[in-house]
Amino acid sequence: MASSDKSPEPTVPYNGRQPPGDPMTMQQHILDKGASMMQSLKPIKKMNQHVCTFALYSHDMSRQIETHHYVTRLNQDFLQCAVYDTDDSNGCLIGVEYIVSDKIFEALPQDEQKLWHSHAYEIKSGLWINPRVPEVIAKPELKNLTKTYGKFWCTWQVDRGVNLGMVRPELVQKRDGKYNISTDSMKQGRLEFNEPEWINPQADYWKQHGKGFAIDIEQTEMKKIAPFP
Repeated sequence: MASSDKSPEPTVPYNGRQPPGDPMTMQQHILDKGASMMQSLKPIKKMNQHVCTFALYSHDMSRQIETHHYVTRLNQDFLQCAVYDTDDSNGCLIGVEYIVSDKIFEALPQDEQKLWHSHAYEIKSGLWINPRVPEVIAKPELKNLTKTYGKFWCTWQVDRGVNLGMVRPELVQKRDGKYNISTDSMKQGRLEFNEPEWINPQADYWKQHGKGFAIDIEQTEMKKIAPFP
């Protein structure tokens, strides 16, 4: 989910390598180094998994990008991900995704469920991978994740004005070469994964209704006095 194509102005320019701006100064490098030694950064250190997959915009299926999710598991039913455009050291944060079990998803209001997507196809097709983790180790977790739902908020449309490639064979082959894997082989190896007995029709809303959701900026009056509790 992202802002629609009607309001491109807030999107930060991007050349596929680095955002605009001057290089960091030596003082800034020293500050960052010192802060990393003195601060705990506990939430960041809880990110224990790297997932690579592909995302698309619900209001424009032709716009599809490779995404890298750095996952924190809060409990058995809830994961949160910081999403980057690459796993290189200069990767840019482009959004967040929340992942919940089917148990939690079924308890959400129907209007909220429309904003979520199912993961069964994404995983069984081999699009969802854990880079450099042997498939035999990843499989038990992947089987559980096929029953989950995700809500991805894209905060930086890095593909706008730049052709990053679509989820077509050559793009998948490029990723396969980078990680020395075979998506086709993974797909075949995951055929044994059981499909969820039921995928809530409120999820994957665009499939059912041919409509997506987008966010646009709208000016509103500021509330100057908060109501007394």
